[in-house]
Amino acid sequence: MTATAIPETYRNAVVAHIMLDGAANAIEFYTRAFGADELFRLAGPDGRVLHAEIGIQGSTVMLGDAEGPHFSAPTAVGGTTVGLHVFVDDVDALVRRATAAGAELLQPPADQFHGDRTAILKDPYGHVWVFLTHLEDLTPQEVARRARELLR
Repeated sequence: MTATAIPETYRNAVVAHIMLDGAANAIEFYTRAFGADELFRLAGPDGRVLHAEIGIQGSTVMLGDAEGPHFSAPTAVGGTTVGLHVFVDDVDALVRRATAAGAELLQPPADQFHGDRTAILKDPYGHVWVFLTHLEDLTPQEVARRARELLR
């Protein structure tokens, strides 16, 4: 059985809407680092990004400049509690590209018990990205068995 790089289960999942300071610069960074394509941008009269959308290998991420009482950038609150998971065709190549562009490597690419090759990066705007390339189709029981083995 051949696994696909992006499992159907995670294709078209919840769309993240990240807030940050300097959204226009972030879009340029995501283009250089992650190979993102800018899909849409709505700028305010002051040039701040009210809403934008980027695509990373078929996954859409919404973003904008943080403002108002409801949204803060991770850098304004001392970090983030969210990891943005994106399945890509080649996690190793993406990590090389992203670190060359200035992303911080938190966890280098490695094959994981859950059947994915995974790396964790932090962007200059405080967001943590988990990039994965799917290697094996596993049942939930097999994932649980492998996890138990690691915890022994």
